[in-house]
Amino acid sequence: MKRFTKIILTVLIIIIIIPFTLHSNKQNTKTVTITFWTLQLGTFDKYINNIINEYETSHQNVKIKWIDVPYSEGEKRTLASILTDNPPDLVNLTPDFSLLLAQKNALYTFDKEKLNQFHHSLIETLKYNEKYFGVPFYATSAVTLYNSALTNKEPKTYNELFNMSANKGTYLTMINFAENDTLLKLLNKYNINTPQTINNDKSVQLFSELKRLYDNNLVPKESITQTHRDALEKYMSGQLQYLVTGANFINMIKENAPEVYKNTKIIPQLTGDTGLYDYSLMNFIIPLKSKHPQIALDFALYFTNKTNQLDFAKMTPILPVNKEALNDDYFKSAKNIDLSANARLISAKQLDSLQPPLTNIKNKKELNTLSANYIQEILIKNAPIKQTLDKFSNDWNKL
Repeated sequence: MKRFTKIILTVLIIIIIIPFTLHSNKQNTKTVTITFWTLQLGTFDKYINNIINEYETSHQNVKIKWIDVPYSEGEKRTLASILTDNPPDLVNLTPDFSLLLAQKNALYTFDKEKLNQFHHSLIETLKYNEKYFGVPFYATSAVTLYNSALTNKEPKTYNELFNMSANKGTYLTMINFAENDTLLKLLNKYNINTPQTINNDKSVQLFSELKRLYDNNLVPKESITQTHRDALEKYMSGQLQYLVTGANFINMIKENAPEVYKNTKIIPQLTGDTGLYDYSLMNFIIPLKSKHPQIALDFALYFTNKTNQLDFAKMTPILPVNKEALNDDYFKSAKNIDLSANARLISAKQLDSLQPPLTNIKNKKELNTLSANYIQEILIKNAPIKQTLDKFSNDWNKL
């Protein structure tokens, strides 16, 4: 009788336990969906879908929902989504806008150890209050093009360029003073990057040189309002001797201005006093309200591993941010040294000597507006340089 009672009790326990076990297993295998936004990368759909499929295959309970957003709408749509309770889990953005969100405590942050696979200097762009708010995606570092039909000199610095003359009917170069942070990047190469340095003697001298170039038609008058695409057009029409630009525009020159392309030579990006090079970066962020931040981070790190970064770099003229990918022979040597290959080798080498960018600056957009306004006062309105830079310093302090 006792044995029969034990059997009955065992059966009852099994009947009670099995549903809980099945429910637990069902919970463990529940599919998690990660929403992933990129900025205007639809032409790389095969590449991105392959990465997504590989990740989903090795993570059976994860599904990636990829949405490609037009570049012009990226910031607006990201901001709107972050204000809701259901934002995307991983978003491709610029560091400047990402920093703005980090300053608003709207982003998931993590320790530096999570970013060990990346170039050490690049990740510092994505730091605020000693925490990292983004995963680097890809980088670019501009090179200098020159038209050998117009000049045979190869300046290394802006100072050397400023001391040169232009051929009749051409301009020395074109600096897009009012476009984004172009002027701030130039100043930063001279360690002019704070309210305290914007009006020092070095800054006054540099602005005086820019004024001289403008007054003597060594740069186009449109430099004050036009963009880098306008500068590219002028280079392709043979109006510019030198152009500091991204390697991604070389194919455009080849297709639209074959004669200029044939005469184009490439040298490293022009530097300032520091002898260091600037760069641009794209990154991924994880909104603080993401339902699955750890999985989103894991996918971002997978998306930017050595293999995936190298594959992407071979499709488009960008630089990988993954250290192992950057050390690949593809960025050390090339069998056929055409302009694109030469630009790739030069820009990759520049990542060894990077100018620390203007980071952790609040109100960066307003600072860009200030710099554009004051360079216009100096170049167009002939405002006294020292007094104008004193006002610039005061207004920067207020920011």
